[in-house]
Amino acid sequence: MTRTDTYSRSIITDSELADLLYLNPQQELIDIPIVDPEKYNNGIKSLYLDWKPLQKLEQLTCSVEQFHKKNCETYWMPQEYYDLDIAKWVLDRCADQNELQRAGQELLVYAERNLLPLLQYLKYLVDTMKQNNIVWGVGRGSSVSSFVLYLIGIHRIHSLKHNLNFEEFMR
Repeated sequence: MTRTDTYSRSIITDSELADLLYLNPQQELIDIPIVDPEKYNNGIKSLYLDWKPLQKLEQLTCSVEQFHKKNCETYWMPQEYYDLDIAKWVLDRCADQNELQRAGQELLVYAERNLLPLLQYLKYLVDTMKQNNIVWGVGRGSSVSSFVLYLIGIHRIHSLKHNLNFEEFMR
């Protein structure tokens, strides 16, 4: 069972880390947030291993709300996706005036809610999944009412053909 701290960051103990390594000796450890990495770090030192030491889970001084806001504004993706004009990219994929109008209306709502960076990230995610032959679902829930998400490739439901109301998604 995964535990989290007050900031909803997953945390594991040193014994849970040992269990993880036992189950998967090839596991990359550098990004695993651990409460107390000293036993592990001392072990690699005493065995003269050239492994990277683990970092202690950072103590945060900001409020949970500030932490959440900062994370909502930060996406781990290549710079080319940060630089991508996602609105133009979406509009360029519209086949006719109806699609152009619907995509434009949705993009305005995404922009009002400061969600254009999320759309950039979703484009990166879809591109990465395609490049690595990773299969994802055809669509789920109210997200299929978003024509923009269809154009990006998040789902395969053409919301205009099925007359799906975008407001259902953004409620």
